Order: sequence, then structure tokens, then C-alpha cells
Amino acid sequence: MAKAEAKPSPFAPARLPDMPAVPGVRFAACQAGIRYAGRTDLMMAVLDQGTAVAGVLTRSKTCSAPVLWCREGLQHGKARALVVNSGNANAFTGKKGRDATRITAEAAAKAVGCSPGEVFIASTGVIGEALDAAKFAHLLAGLAASVKPDAFEIATRAI
Repeated sequence: MAKAEAKPSPFAPARLPDMPAVPGVRFAACQAGIRYAGRTDLMMAVLDQGTAVAGVLTRSKTCSAPVLWCREGLQHGKARALVVNSGNANAFTGKKGRDATRITAEAAAKAVGCSPGEVFIASTGVIGEALDAAKFAHLLAGLAASVKPDAFEIATRAI
């Protein structure tokens, strides 16, 4: 159950700069109730087919399930989607965390028409609590259908 609405972070910028659309990248975000009610906490970026990907990830041996997933995906060098949730870091969650990451990637892959290995996942928030992908995996198809090239602001609010 989502907790009461949270106040914006004191570190959040008061105003976002104007951003031009980036060819080949489209965004959407929504309120999934991952941790707080009334907060945009789920973002999806859909990338054009053939998008090359590279990344720099932590070298920690105790990294989160999304980091492990992305390490594997980077070996293939292609990306079609990025899913970011806030409110739950999906770190130190063991098999449940790995399952949540896989379920998220599979739902996103189905929504954009790619393999799960072309979906990259990031999670930020509370550490050590299991992430319930059932709260939001069903929302990914709607996000994929509503992506826009100029939806930077709502995407940043989700993170």
C-alpha cells in the first residue's frame, strides 16, 4: 500500500531547463503508487530500433538487481527501452528483486516489441524492501503507447 503523499525533495531543482527533443527517444511517466500516493514514480523511455547502448555501472559486488540486469544487457550493445521507478531501489532483495526486474523487463519488451535483453532497468529509493512489479508492470503498455519526444519534465519528475 502506498504511503501518504510525500513532499518534493529539497534537492529537486525549482525549475527545469528547456530541453530540445532528442531524435529517437520518447518518454512517458505515470503515478504507480510504488511508495507514495500522488507521486509520479514510473518512467519509460522508448528508443528507436537499432539504438546502440553503453554504460558505466558500479563495480560493487553488492549491487542491485537492476544493475545486474543492465550489466548483462550491455554485453549485447542494443537498447529499445529504459524503465525507471522511484520509491524502491530494488537493492538487497535477492531472488525477489531479480524476479521483479525480469518481470518489468518482460512487460516492457512486450509493450515495445523487443527482447527483454534490450530493456534497461533503473530503480531508486528505499533499500532492502522487495519491489512488487505487479504494482506497475501492467502500466508499461500504456506508457509505451503514450510516449512523446518532448515529455522530459514528467520523466524527470518520476525519477
